[in-house]
Amino acid sequence: MKQSEVIIIGSGLGGLVCGAILAKEGYKVSILEKNKQLGGMLQIFVRDKVIFDTGIHYVGGLGEGQNLNRLFRYLGIMDKINIRKMDENCFDSIMLGDDPVLYKYAQGYENFIRVLSAHFPEEEQAIRAFCDKVQRICKDFPLYNLETGSYSDLENGTRTDTKAFLQSLTTNEKLANVLAGTNLLYAGEPDKTPLHVHALILNHYIESSWRFVDGGSQIARLLAKQITERGGKILRHVHINNIVEQEGKIVYVESDKGRKFFGDLFISNAHPVKTMDMISSKLIRNIYRARLKALENTLSVFYVNVVLKKNTVRYSNSNLYVIEQDDAWSAHSYTEENWPQGYAIYYVAAKDTTYAKGLTIMSYMRADDVAAWSDTFNTIDRAAPRGADYDAFKIAKAERLFEAVERKMPGFRNAIKSFSTATPLTARDYIGTDDGSMYGIAKDYRDPLKTSISPRTKIPNLLLTGQNINLHGVLGVTLSAVVTCSQVLGGNYLIEKIRNG
Repeated sequence: MKQSEVIIIGSGLGGLVCGAILAKEGYKVSILEKNKQLGGMLQIFVRDKVIFDTGIHYVGGLGEGQNLNRLFRYLGIMDKINIRKMDENCFDSIMLGDDPVLYKYAQGYENFIRVLSAHFPEEEQAIRAFCDKVQRICKDFPLYNLETGSYSDLENGTRTDTKAFLQSLTTNEKLANVLAGTNLLYAGEPDKTPLHVHALILNHYIESSWRFVDGGSQIARLLAKQITERGGKILRHVHINNIVEQEGKIVYVESDKGRKFFGDLFISNAHPVKTMDMISSKLIRNIYRARLKALENTLSVFYVNVVLKKNTVRYSNSNLYVIEQDDAWSAHSYTEENWPQGYAIYYVAAKDTTYAKGLTIMSYMRADDVAAWSDTFNTIDRAAPRGADYDAFKIAKAERLFEAVERKMPGFRNAIKSFSTATPLTARDYIGTDDGSMYGIAKDYRDPLKTSISPRTKIPNLLLTGQNINLHGVLGVTLSAVVTCSQVLGGNYLIEKIRNG
């Protein structure tokens, strides 16, 4: 019997995990990647000998028996990744407005309650109620727990607004805002973001939080090895722009250079809108295309990656989230005059933990802010500088961020050796979304089904995967790949394989 050939468009985490799963199951896998480097948001780059992550700055759920640990163990990479556990008493800290206090998130639920209650001694009951709700929501999602079955729509938080729920727990507005303080992780919006998004993401960090030593690209490298060792192929510099359907199924995909790749099953890790734009088939109805294009993407971001002078800034084994106002939900509603209204600081995890070699500062940025250069395209493979005015724009924004950080960390400016920046256009060109969105399609508690995208399409041998199918982030995208592969292998069968390692 001929081995089924699977063609996967894109080597982002979703594509790599799909490839690794199907290769383990005996499929002949080929992954087609338009860039030189694999991994999408797992990519790294080096500045002044310091390794920076493109998008994965820390990860949760890697403790023994936890969900991502079990997934990585099944994929054959858990024992090979180089990770460091973050500070158990403070993996994240929050600063709000002019308040000088660092409000700390700790690992482990009882520890989380204990540490946060030290900040709010009269609010332990509210903090415990918050933790109970988060854990109940997570239990209502079987896949999140690597179990089979359907979830209940009663307790899972898809129809509950995160901000409203937090305000219902307590009359202490400071606590409600601290509990929302890391919403930069998922581009949270007030009166919109469903509670289950907040719960599923925060839960796996509370369970355990980790940094990748010398970058998250090791995940991509290890998954690629799993694929190639099983006879799979990974081809770089292959930009697919045409998906060809004949007689009700996809027959081949075609690159911008006219190269054709034939297969039996096709999986697209590209954004669903981008995927549909590659298909001219009448099987994809216009109403479906219009629905996808009408969905709102989450905001993009502006990064400054800072190389620090030697022995100037102590390494911190935690992250810092700063909101310039007292309202934790205000960072996305900036103006040109008051930007940035919030930012996060992630330290580079290197072998030396005494002094930091570098750090990344991340703040929201809309695609409209860089619209003047939207007709340009610039990657390592297709280098085309955007011009002096664009460079000046980036430097000015970096300086604004440095001013903000200096107010919280006096002396920071003098510690800067060099820096590089990235805008929504950088994300657009490397990741392949129209507006550089980093978090996928925005979820809305008022209409959760509207933003639900099935991995199945109207073409039976074309599937979708990636952050828009489930959640973003390492855990969310890995679970999305499981959902996609379940369409091929069967959900019960695959979950049982993962549970058994």
